[in-house]
Amino acid sequence: MNTNYSQQHTDTLHNRFGLRVAARLSAGAEALPHDIGERLRAAREQALARRRQPVALVRQRAASAVSRSGDTATLGLGDDGLGFWGRLASGMLVLVVAAGLVTINLVQDDDRTAEVAELDAALLTDDLPPEAYADPGFLQYLKSSKGAQGSVTR
Repeated sequence: MNTNYSQQHTDTLHNRFGLRVAARLSAGAEALPHDIGERLRAAREQALARRRQPVALVRQRAASAVSRSGDTATLGLGDDGLGFWGRLASGMLVLVVAAGLVTINLVQDDDRTAEVAELDAALLTDDLPPEAYADPGFLQYLKSSKGAQGSVTR
């Protein structure tokens, strides 16, 4: 279904409804005193003027913001664009996000380096040489000695 047609159809239905409501209000206003009827007429004209203005702006802005190409629709800024200050603000935002990501990466690298240095220091200052931890027989000895210590303490 064509979206232009459905939008026009919806607008037509809204306009018909508005005309019916206006006709009923006008018929009811005939029974009112003249000064009250004039105030109602002025208020109705003000409301219609306010109603018409934003709709025109919204339709114009929406038309410039969405463009179709084949089966895809893309959002754009239309003819207005961002302008110099908008582009500058967008660029600054991108730079701040990039700087934040770089800072997070550097802090995490420093934390990892500190953890590795702490582990290396613990291995090198231990009474056992580092080669002992790589020996499968030593690992078996540690497991059996823990089991023996557990049975002795019981």
